[in-house]
Amino acid sequence: MSEVLIHKHGRVGHISLNRPKALHALTLDMCHAMSAALSEWANDDSVEAIILDHAEGRGFCAGGDINLLRKSALEDGGVSGRKFFHDEYQLNHQMMTYPKPIACFMDGITMGGGVGIALPAKFRVATENTRFAMPETGIGLFPDVGGGWHLSRLGGRLGQFLALTGARLDGAECLWAGLATHYVPSEMIADAKARIIEKPGRISGVLSEMVGSPPEARIEKNADKIAKHFASDTLEDIIASMDADDSDWAAKERDTLGTKSPQTQKVALRQLAESAKLTDFADNMRMEYRIGSRVLLRPDFAEGVRAVIVDKTHDPKWDPATPEGVSEELLDSIFAPLPANEEWTPL
Repeated sequence: MSEVLIHKHGRVGHISLNRPKALHALTLDMCHAMSAALSEWANDDSVEAIILDHAEGRGFCAGGDINLLRKSALEDGGVSGRKFFHDEYQLNHQMMTYPKPIACFMDGITMGGGVGIALPAKFRVATENTRFAMPETGIGLFPDVGGGWHLSRLGGRLGQFLALTGARLDGAECLWAGLATHYVPSEMIADAKARIIEKPGRISGVLSEMVGSPPEARIEKNADKIAKHFASDTLEDIIASMDADDSDWAAKERDTLGTKSPQTQKVALRQLAESAKLTDFADNMRMEYRIGSRVLLRPDFAEGVRAVIVDKTHDPKWDPATPEGVSEELLDSIFAPLPANEEWTPL
């Protein structure tokens, strides 16, 4: 069974992720298949637009091949893990710079690698099933696949909040935050796709016609608190700000931060601050590849995956164990340029 279903319907190219048992998490082969189809359609004048979705089961895409990355860190010194990052990031960049509109249906879990292929799409459709998150601080990785670019460009420090806490947003919250461009109830999705196939030049109109008012975005009520407490690019400042607030919300989010990798949190804050200054998505992916090639081999990644995914004990022993233990020198080494022949390059 193919892990990616690739079809043409008239003037629309259709890519459907098809790895239901793994919630359509991306493998290297899936990245390559998607990239090849997009390359072919970019040069095909008969294709006007692309639909990206998932086939059966709970979608949309739960991330990348974390087990491959962990195995690589433990067994081959990160070689196959770096290859995965390199080619996955090429797909992210290819989509971000794609010459034809992509309509992505985030009808389900959209996390990590799933965010990386959803957010470059011009049209991003959320539903009541959408569960959007960048949960990498919980496994000692970092919010990659373009996360630095996308999250740093959300208003009100929401990106920093999502990157540090791994908070999950529903479809209405994604629309409110600008992560989704449209909200369509899941029972209307098939009709929406059919109409897009019929009128690929009118995607915006089709999606806007499909729906009444989306539900209220719960996170909006906490927007002021997020902007206030996550204002700093220094992790210790954020923690101190929450410690000084005796509300239940601050206590809950502070407890959440306490369970996450201090290294990953500091990497994410620097990553978003750096990315906000960039003007070219390729420069962002080059930076993220440098980070990825190094954090893959740091103790927190293998330990985080063990605790959360392998043993499911949820008791990671982070190293360094505290924010204070993550030095500027360590961060500098994670962000430093790679040798010229090892740097990331676009397709």
